[in-house]
Amino acid sequence: MWLNKLLPFKKKRGENNPDYVILFGVLFLVVFGLLMLSSASSEIGLNLNNDALFFLKTQILKGVLVGGIFGLILYFIDYKILKKLALPLLIISIILLILIFTPLGVSEKGATRWLDLKIITIQPAEIIKFTFILYLASWLSGKEGVKRKKDIKAGLLPFLIIAGIISALLIKQPATSIVAITMFSALILYFSSGAKMSYIGGVMVLGLLMIIFVTMTTPYRLERVTSYFSSKNQSDEYIRGPGYHLNQALITIGSGGLFGVGYGNSINKTKYLPEPIGDSIFAVIAEEFGFIGTSILIAVFLMIIIRGFILAQKTKDEFIRLTFIGFTSIIGLQTFAHIGSISGVIPMTGVPLPFISYGSTALVVFLSMTGLMLNMSRAV
Repeated sequence: MWLNKLLPFKKKRGENNPDYVILFGVLFLVVFGLLMLSSASSEIGLNLNNDALFFLKTQILKGVLVGGIFGLILYFIDYKILKKLALPLLIISIILLILIFTPLGVSEKGATRWLDLKIITIQPAEIIKFTFILYLASWLSGKEGVKRKKDIKAGLLPFLIIAGIISALLIKQPATSIVAITMFSALILYFSSGAKMSYIGGVMVLGLLMIIFVTMTTPYRLERVTSYFSSKNQSDEYIRGPGYHLNQALITIGSGGLFGVGYGNSINKTKYLPEPIGDSIFAVIAEEFGFIGTSILIAVFLMIIIRGFILAQKTKDEFIRLTFIGFTSIIGLQTFAHIGSISGVIPMTGVPLPFISYGSTALVVFLSMTGLMLNMSRAV
């Protein structure tokens, strides 16, 4: 009996084990990500901070360690409590987004996306992915859930208002890619809840019009789109200008061939490739591990994503189902956005590869998602 008191998190009778496909899949990605970060960042860390392991140590301490703690808390907590806390958590994350535009905001490379809280620096745009999805899952699975799925005033209008406020704050940073990933995931969740197709179609049209307007009225966004459609233009002016990042990424990917040049042996990562530890880390992976290595990596991502949707289909709990759909959509869409943009399939997005790219806030959020999904998987 005394042992049970010392182990409050002991498995309860009738409770399933966590889903091992997601657990080991994420563990593989995190460990592999640290290995790749060590390879991609050593020279950069040495040049900028006189420490070859600077970025690796930062990722471990601020990303893996903090994310692991949050993931464990979310694994052991009663997930039904989070259903009640979803709205307060969303409000807090929106306040954090607003605080970015105060003196607490930190600007870098023309963007104001970071919040300096003195003790730590965080990126609220990453946090909103978690809280917005959690709120929608709670909101659509509550007592009023059926009405919110079918009624304009009770469902569609509040959805548009909240999504609009969040989108406006993100676009102002600017963080357009995060807007697209988060809102498309929210739309998938909304559709999966049983909302009318006319509502979904209307939201998609509004979203498309907003993206076109924002793109046409901001030169750097328009340049990304036009450079994508001009990617066949191999003039010196294009390659040295708007097409430089993509051109170097494609060269780096192609240099890997079938089996890669070997771990740590990438040449382009330090000499020519922009953002090798973040936006372009997939290209470094492709050069060092080749087509075979990247295929295995993509297979692991697909395994996690497919498993997430399978668990969503198996559960009878609406809150669990919608949370799985939302989080899995976030992971899947962001993975596609990163790999697709750096491979020239879609315009450059500048989003990190989940669990792999450098960025402590993003890693903490994805590990938190994982912890909650593993928690919920025990009830499936």
